[in-house]
Amino acid sequence: MVRRVKNTPSHSGVESTSSTAPPSTGDARKDRWRNHRLARRAEFVEAAIRVLDEHGHDLGMDDVAAAAGVTKPVLYRHFEDKADLHTALGHRGTEILFERLIPAINAELAPLPRIRQALHAFFSVIEEHPNLYRLLARLPATDTSGASDVVTEDKELIATTLTALLGDYMRMFRLDSGAAEPWAYGIVGMVQNTGDWWLDKQTMGRDSVVEYLTQIIWAAIDGLTRSHGIVLDPNVPLEENKVIHMSTTQSTDQAKEHEDG
Repeated sequence: MVRRVKNTPSHSGVESTSSTAPPSTGDARKDRWRNHRLARRAEFVEAAIRVLDEHGHDLGMDDVAAAAGVTKPVLYRHFEDKADLHTALGHRGTEILFERLIPAINAELAPLPRIRQALHAFFSVIEEHPNLYRLLARLPATDTSGASDVVTEDKELIATTLTALLGDYMRMFRLDSGAAEPWAYGIVGMVQNTGDWWLDKQTMGRDSVVEYLTQIIWAAIDGLTRSHGIVLDPNVPLEENKVIHMSTTQSTDQAKEHEDG
């Protein structure tokens, strides 16, 4: 769900149910065990991210168990298999990205620094967790873990968000908002492909690649508005700061009904 609102700088724009305690079942003992299992599962996901950061994207369950300080059978009480862990990593990757990206997109800034800040948020995440990004972004087409679905959903959600945001601004300037959707998908594709290239080649620093993309995106916006007789100062905030609130529900990140060992 994407909701458009105006001028609410105190709100980050992120609404996620994944970190909220699940509804009570009415059975206090059952609720305690369920919350404990969810907390333990989250701990194991963080251990898996540490393994990825240290050893690369070829993730082994033995390594995850060792990093978490448990035996592999204990790990399998919380994940059905490696594919289930991949799915959980996908959800956690979504949280990490959106915690930075959405406040950056919604920042009450002039157009150019706003674009720059959003790009910086994305590139800072993939720079800090390159192996998590590689694992999720490059899953084979035959992968059945569900993690590839999470990645696809993320791209769709970001593109939908940008469509709404760009559409609002285009209508504000009395421009054809039909262009908002192809623009949004084009931006998402360009940024992701550039991120893939940058992680592999590392021929320039993060600030440089962010600045190049910032200038490319602004040049497109500036060209469109000027063609309609509208001249915007890229370093002056617009009269209205339109923002997006995103709500994501992650129903698959649930613990198995087993005791913790």
